[in-house]
Formats: sequence, structure tokens, C-alpha cells
Amino acid sequence: MTLLATLSSAAAFTSRTLPKLAAKSITARAMGSGPFPYDDEKMPFYALGVNLAKQVGGQTGFKSLLEDDELEMVLKGFGEEIQGSSTSDAETVLMTFGPTLNKILQERSSGLVDRIKEEGEEFINGFLDCNDDAVKTESGMVYYSMKEGDGASPDVSNTVEVHYHGTLIDGTVFDSSVERGQTISFPLGGVIKGWQEGLAMMKEGGKATLIIPSDLAYGDAGSGDTIPPGATLKFEVELFKVN
Repeated sequence: MTLLATLSSAAAFTSRTLPKLAAKSITARAMGSGPFPYDDEKMPFYALGVNLAKQVGGQTGFKSLLEDDELEMVLKGFGEEIQGSSTSDAETVLMTFGPTLNKILQERSSGLVDRIKEEGEEFINGFLDCNDDAVKTESGMVYYSMKEGDGASPDVSNTVEVHYHGTLIDGTVFDSSVERGQTISFPLGGVIKGWQEGLAMMKEGGKATLIIPSDLAYGDAGSGDTIPPGATLKFEVELFKVN
């Protein structure tokens, strides 16, 4: 058993890409860039550490699952093992404590997802209270027309050209064609169910806000480190063309 195998079997999260909405996600975290901690000769080795953290921590969501002192122990175990300075046998540690680790991560993952879903429900209720014209569909999605269109309405057989701005309920931008300054076209049948339902309610030339619960978006898996498991998503969508 390896450390990666232990963690991957325990984690409730998987890494996915946003399906056909954009070639590259833009997040609030990724947009900010401070000074590099080392000079150019040393930064490649720092980049290796960043890459390892993204591969393991980014998929498993350690920042949400572990306390600060627990993270320090994770880093200590990683550092000692990779440096060869550990006084404990790695296989013995994993065989002895791996099952407990799995249980802890599974329990915390489940609790975290439930909490995120509850926050999403509260956000939807608050949005409905503040917007009398907003409509909640049978599926649980919220549709709010910002501008009525007068052209064709799409279905899953169509390709659509849109502008969109996607955020989490706390306002964090995870993807935005508006910020990239370029519209995007894609087959409507290839994206999340909330988009399929929401855009079918629009007409060319229209603009709407879609509040999409997790079961119509990325579910309990989330999407990489940009969309948390169980997350409710908010999109502002402008429909330009239906093909």
C-alpha cells in the first residue's frame, strides 16, 4: 500500500474539468500572484513542491478537512519520508494507521459535503426572497430573467454561443468568459444539467441568472480544486446564438 493509494481510496473528491465550458478556468485564487519566494535558479524545485501539493492536496481538499496542527503533521510525515529521515518504517505506519486515516477522511468528507449543500439551499432561499421574479423549477434550479430575448430557444441538440460568469455562492469566480473577453460556443448536450435546463428557458438575445444546486452541476465530487464537492453554482448567462 502506498500513501497515494491510501489517500485516493479515502477521498470523496475526484478531479474533473469543467465540461466544454472553457479551455481554462479562472479562479480568484489563481488570479492573484505575489513575489516568488526564491530566485529563478531555485524556483524549479519550489515548483516541484507546488506540483506535488496540487496533485495530492488539491484533489483531496486537505485545507477543508484538516486542522492546522494536523496539516503540520502531514507535512512532517511527508518531509521525513522524502528526506529519508523518518524513524518509523513507512509500510508499518501505513498498514497500522491507514484504515483509521480512511475512516477520518470519509467521515469528514461526508460532513463537509452536507454542510456545503445546506449553505447552498440557504443561498437559494435567500435569492428567491430577494427576487420576486425568480422561478424555482421542479428540479430545484432557480431561473431569473435579467433581459428577455426574442429569438430561438435551444435544446440539447443545439450548439449555443454565450457569455457567462460563474461564481460560488460566496462570490468566488471559478470561470468566466466575460473576464476572458470572448464568447464561447459549445453543444448544449455536453454540459451540466443545470445549463441544459436553464438555457432551454432562454431565447436568443436574453440574459439570465441561473442558480444551480450540486445535483444539477458537479455533485458530491466537485470539480478539481475550483468547485467544492456539493457546491451550488451561480451563473449569469447571455445567449447570443442558437445553431
